[in-house]
Amino acid sequence: MARSFPHSFIVCDCKQVSLGEIIYAIKEKSAKSLENIEDLTDAGSSCGSCRCKEDDVGVEKMELYLVDILKKFENEK
Repeated sequence: MARSFPHSFIVCDCKQVSLGEIIYAIKEKSAKSLENIEDLTDAGSSCGSCRCKEDDVGVEKMELYLVDILKKFENEK
């Protein structure tokens, strides 16, 4: 994640889940996996493109993936 994203940045287009909602799930609700994030926010539960680059079915690749967000918070511990 070289670029800085605002908390209002939509990570999951299908379910309209913002970065702020995902960060809240990780920091306040102790989400530690993609499945936890999906359960708490619905992000990644539709097409799955936001989960990781390998799952991205779009022609234009996304700027930010759920796995990248999880890795950032794992590294902060």
